[in-house]
Amino acid sequence: MDSDFGIPRELSPLQQLRSQYHPELPPCLQGTTVRVELGDGTTVAKAADAHIIARAFPHSLGQPLAHFLRATANVPDAQIITEHPAKRVGIVFSGRQAPGGHNVVWGLYEALKVHNVENTLLGFLGGSEGLFAQKTLEITDDVLQTYKNQGGFDLLGRTKDQIRTTEQVNAALKACTDLKLDGLVIIGGVTSNTDAAHLAEFFAEAKCPTKVVGVPVTINGDLKNQFVEANVGFDTTCKVNSQLISNICTDALSAEKYYYFVRLMGRKHSHVALECTLQSHPNMVILGEEVTASKLTIFDITKQICDAVQARAEQDKNHGVILIPEGLVESIPELYALLKEIHGLLKEGVHTDKISSQLSPWSSALFEFLPPFIKKQLLLHPESDDSAQLSQIETEKLLAYLVETEMNKRLKEGTYKGKKFNAICHFFGYQARGSLPSKFDCDYAYVLGHVCYHILAAGLNGYMATVTNLKSPVNKWKCGAAPISAMMTVKRWSQNSGSTSIGRPVIHPAAVDLKGKAYDLLRQNAHKFLMEDMYRNPGPVQYDGPGADAKAVSLCVEDQDYMGRIKKLQEYLDQVRTIVRPGCSQDVLKAALSVMSSVTDVLTTISSSSTSGQQYA
Repeated sequence: MDSDFGIPRELSPLQQLRSQYHPELPPCLQGTTVRVELGDGTTVAKAADAHIIARAFPHSLGQPLAHFLRATANVPDAQIITEHPAKRVGIVFSGRQAPGGHNVVWGLYEALKVHNVENTLLGFLGGSEGLFAQKTLEITDDVLQTYKNQGGFDLLGRTKDQIRTTEQVNAALKACTDLKLDGLVIIGGVTSNTDAAHLAEFFAEAKCPTKVVGVPVTINGDLKNQFVEANVGFDTTCKVNSQLISNICTDALSAEKYYYFVRLMGRKHSHVALECTLQSHPNMVILGEEVTASKLTIFDITKQICDAVQARAEQDKNHGVILIPEGLVESIPELYALLKEIHGLLKEGVHTDKISSQLSPWSSALFEFLPPFIKKQLLLHPESDDSAQLSQIETEKLLAYLVETEMNKRLKEGTYKGKKFNAICHFFGYQARGSLPSKFDCDYAYVLGHVCYHILAAGLNGYMATVTNLKSPVNKWKCGAAPISAMMTVKRWSQNSGSTSIGRPVIHPAAVDLKGKAYDLLRQNAHKFLMEDMYRNPGPVQYDGPGADAKAVSLCVEDQDYMGRIKKLQEYLDQVRTIVRPGCSQDVLKAALSVMSSVTDVLTTISSSSTSGQQYA
């Protein structure tokens, strides 16, 4: 299992050049003193979930935000840590591979050695399976030498994305106890960080001294909330995909006879598809969130594409590029219902050959309508989190097939007078997630690695490393940590009129915000993209020259500095306390009471409406 991990490897001249790049550190992480300011205790996003999450996280819920400060910061309540006894820390790749993951390891290793040369970093070989089996590799300068700024997770490898069952959690506890670890850093997305939070709570209950820290690393870009602005790997993935899409756009414009259907990896939500559209300007994108909001059927989507093809043909344009998120199949109501029925029958042990005969009449009719290649793919066993094997379901081919059928029908009926419709299909994902990371992902991952050390030095457990103000230069980034439990919500399923099932507290993947600025930018340009062939090539991933410092459009257009706003609010509250003190004038006191009463009423109304608006899934 560990024979090929961590061994030096031959690098190309480009890889060698990349390995020599040394990311910058923000001022708050420089030096050998850790300065941490602990803010107010956190709460959960939805008040209705509070009692459920409190039961699951009695040791973790309500912990404060942590802000790491520069040496010159004048914060009286800051905790200054100058003593750094030797620590033993373990690190594991738990989620799917994402460009930049190796730099988290590098950043953590350098932070450990800067603060105490006796510190030890152990990498678990083969992901969570290696954690359970206690298979480790001590990280050293020599081990890291050919993995700095390189893509993939092949320094340590990964297997299952899960630390959840009683057996797995106990194995993790035993590993951390046997290896005398002061900290365990878990790298991954929503599933891995959810497991990290539950593991931290389990360790606290068991009085295990190992502190658990999560790091947001996923190409999907769906680990987003008020504390987390971006995920390591998303920037690189979108840049690589966008260049490939742009190349295809140029090819389409050259030959003027093909429609390219491009499916993009990104799991259930459409963050990658949206960002790639904003970067490369294809003619059309089908976002899963739009389909869900409008309850579009597979036939509605087919008609939408066919109408676009026909409108372009009327302008003598018989080519185009259409992006499709891999999670689209789970956003289309009738296909999602069919998948759920199939997965239910598979769980009951029904053989795939017998499933079609046991489906409900509606699902059976839909299943029989679908082409054979899609039928076979829908019958695949679900992933460990019960979702469909999205990377294996060729939705782009299904749509191309349905669109071609409809366009041939229109051609025969005389309602379409353009050239014969020709489709070419692609799936982009693996090409991007193994790519050399962008400058942004190299910097971001390396900084998060350093933040992990600061979290452990401050003795925090069940926290995620965070960096905000990411659209600014590195020297203006704000580093901190947030309790993972504060990012959790609970899903409720209405089984029937009399019962509701309540799920386990988890970090739910964030959907594309259809009221957000990034989506609004897409909508403003959608018609131009469709009709005017405004194709744009952002170019390859690079460290220098034009585009090297470009960041994701969706990151730059949004105003996301939640942690900064929390600190600003705290400053205002402190000013109020300073002004309105016993002995102040009656006028000052009256004004303060009036304003605070109004603010409280407004905030109560907003909080109540967000809770009552909670949707049943």
